[in-house]
Amino acid sequence: MEKNYKTFTMDLAGRTLRIDIDRVGKQASGCAFMQYGETTVLCTATASDKPREGIDFFPLSVEYEEKLYAVGKVPGGFNKREGKASENAILTSRVIDRPMRPLFPKDYRNDVTLSNMVMSVDPTCRPELVAMIGSAVATCISDIPFDGPCATTQIGMINGEFVINPSQEEWKIGDLNLTVASTGEKVIMIEAGANEVPEDKMIEAIYLAHEINQTIIAFINQIVAEVGKAKHEYTSCAVPAEMFEEMKKIVTPEEMEEAVFTDEKQVRENNIRKITAKLEEVFSENEEWLAILGEAIYQYEKKTVRKMILKDHKRPDGRAIKQIRHLAAEVDLIPRVHGSAMFTRGQTQICTVTTLAPLSDMQRIDGLDENEVNKRYMHHYNFPSYSVGETRPSRGPGRREIGHGALAEKALIPVLPTEEEFPYAIRTVSETFESNGSTSQASVCASTMSLMAAGVPISKPVAGISCGLVSGDGDEDYIVLTDIQGLEDFFGDMDFKVAGTHDGITAIQMDIKIHGLTRPIVEEAIRNTKEAREYILNEIMIPAIAEPRKEVGPYAPKIISVQIDPEKIGDVVGQRGKTINEIIARTGVKIDITDDGKVSICGTDAEMMDKAVEIVKIITTDFQEGQIFKGTVVSIKDFGAFVEFAPGKEGMVHISKIAKERINRVEDVLSLGDKVTVVCLGKDKMGRLSFSMKDVAQV
Repeated sequence: MEKNYKTFTMDLAGRTLRIDIDRVGKQASGCAFMQYGETTVLCTATASDKPREGIDFFPLSVEYEEKLYAVGKVPGGFNKREGKASENAILTSRVIDRPMRPLFPKDYRNDVTLSNMVMSVDPTCRPELVAMIGSAVATCISDIPFDGPCATTQIGMINGEFVINPSQEEWKIGDLNLTVASTGEKVIMIEAGANEVPEDKMIEAIYLAHEINQTIIAFINQIVAEVGKAKHEYTSCAVPAEMFEEMKKIVTPEEMEEAVFTDEKQVRENNIRKITAKLEEVFSENEEWLAILGEAIYQYEKKTVRKMILKDHKRPDGRAIKQIRHLAAEVDLIPRVHGSAMFTRGQTQICTVTTLAPLSDMQRIDGLDENEVNKRYMHHYNFPSYSVGETRPSRGPGRREIGHGALAEKALIPVLPTEEEFPYAIRTVSETFESNGSTSQASVCASTMSLMAAGVPISKPVAGISCGLVSGDGDEDYIVLTDIQGLEDFFGDMDFKVAGTHDGITAIQMDIKIHGLTRPIVEEAIRNTKEAREYILNEIMIPAIAEPRKEVGPYAPKIISVQIDPEKIGDVVGQRGKTINEIIARTGVKIDITDDGKVSICGTDAEMMDKAVEIVKIITTDFQEGQIFKGTVVSIKDFGAFVEFAPGKEGMVHISKIAKERINRVEDVLSLGDKVTVVCLGKDKMGRLSFSMKDVAQV
């Protein structure tokens, strides 16, 4: 078959990145058939012909589809086809969205969908990275207006050495999971999970990735030059300049500044409602302007806030540029739960509840990892409408909630104890009581305290804080704000979240609305967040709870661990689980057994837990003459009785060993269900355990 498509290749971190254009998906606006090693991802970009009516935002959708055939799996469960997106797919979609969204025109309202379908996975080449690069390629070669290209690189770190675009295994075991997206000049997105990586080392890793991104951007430019389409014209949805001028006559800049200059979110929103009503009345005859009045007021408010901060160095709530809002922390807010804590920062308030469970309650994830993944620590974040004074029905967690939960989870994983140190599955749930900026980092603080209150022996407390940015015309004209509230996030250029301990960074998430950050801005943001989290840890969190409690709470399950010979695991489990299920039924405990013979017994009744431990020890002991057991008569024969002394374990008491005196019938002394004490005599000729009742006192 004659080749009628273009192929482009480059060496990327020692592996070949291959991109086929016009091989498949020709009806999409742009399509890149991506191969990195043997990982294959089909990336497409498609735009609608016309803008969507009645909206004041850019309708961008990013999809990352995990096809389980990519790793030779059939989906689990009853429905043998892929269903809703996994958590990993949602998080990957967000990482693609965040650097690309700012590069589309601000006044563009056409629907755009970026779709990435994972078709095969080579464990040495992570499909998430391929999708990130492929989305940029597909958009750049399309006719969709886009101020790219942008590129993405991932950095790992093993034994202190950086690994460029690490394999799946290196990504799991390394001390750093860093994803950096760049334009041709600046860093545009940072996402990181880290094992307390020092700030200077993190900055070094960020700019190593930025340097590699420049080689990818040069490669994409080469592709665009050869096969790129001309960008299409579109209907601008920008607010007319003459409308702004009329608005300023009705509501002066001084009046707008007075309306937004308050530390009370509700007061500010009420002020804006009054301004909106006033302008609606004046513009009642102008239907065209009325249709875009909401966007116009947003832009007016945004210009006012940015001017106040950048030129006058005044923040809407009156704080200094690096000042943190009022902070408060408390533990044990909720009775009976295993652990709880609340953290408040201004009008942002998070309560986190910790639940402990046996390891069998770990979450199992069926994804593109070749092995089934067990997730021991789960952090879930909820954002109800009342937290921002709104009303809407709860429809379960959206992408934002999943993203915020994953960020806090990432921040706390490095300080959690190992399974050997603390054999529990752990779930923390952060409930947003009130929101006005950076709830994800408040949930990091609340979760740290909640874990300590629950008796989870974390190695160090973790705190998080967010920095914002307002920039002017040049690279030198900017202000970095510490602890941004909602208004500064909405109208600012950056939300730079950093979590960590006293000793280093554990998580970063950076979102921006402009075309990138210079290195001085990145360094200042990281420096300022370190200062802020040191203050939060020392002055607020540690005074509330200085260290993890020595024991889990009274309502938390207790776990006793017993080590047995791995060859005895089958004896404890029994045929088709009969033995272990009988132990559970008798004692009410939960039992987990690992392949190395570690038995974890979990329960709340100490007596029943001790009984379960005793049963396990009996079952796994090599029986010796002279051992004494208590058991139940389960069968009576002419020649003797069988006594069950542990689930699935029986021994025989010969009629001559039942009583000191001679008896004619077993039934004269014993009945089914009798509780008896026996001593082991060894094994009889048939290999059965032989017991005696007459040689031991009956208790």
